Amino acid sequence: MEQVIISEYNPQWALEFEQEKMKIAEALDGIVLGIEHIGSTAVPGLGAKPIIDIMAGVSALDEITPVHHDRMERIGYHFVDHPHFPERRFFRRGEWRAGTHHLHIYRHGGEHWNTQLLFRDYLIRHPEALKEYFRLKQELAEQHPHDRAKYTEAKGTLIRKIIACARAEKS
Repeated sequence: MEQVIISEYNPQWALEFEQEKMKIAEALDGIVLGIEHIGSTAVPGLGAKPIIDIMAGVSALDEITPVHHDRMERIGYHFVDHPHFPERRFFRRGEWRAGTHHLHIYRHGGEHWNTQLLFRDYLIRHPEALKEYFRLKQELAEQHPHDRAKYTEAKGTLIRKIIACARAEKS
């Protein structure tokens, strides 16, 4: 089981993202349409597990070839096959169960791409939602200190509520 540790917000996370963004853009040259910092480390003031979540967008996931896998390996990102998530491709930087960076590749402008941005941007614009989410993360880390799967699952209801509010606001 992976330990769940929530760190206070660290402005260094944004700098780490910018450094990785350049490397990823080069590795995915020719197919990448956008790269975004997502997840809790992308939200100023929000505590998080200190893992930088990055999202890259492509026209279609089948554009990712073995050549791209090799390029990603050279910059330290290992492909992790998740057949239960056919809407994305996932690469991890760092050791198994101790990743430091997660790269999620989605169809640019698709539902999953847009949902990630809606969630991040809503938390940035709504400090009360950010505080509620942070409190929940801290509580769940205490309740499930050695079970990242349960921790993640337990956040689902609030995440769906925040995404619904973001969609309503956008309409």
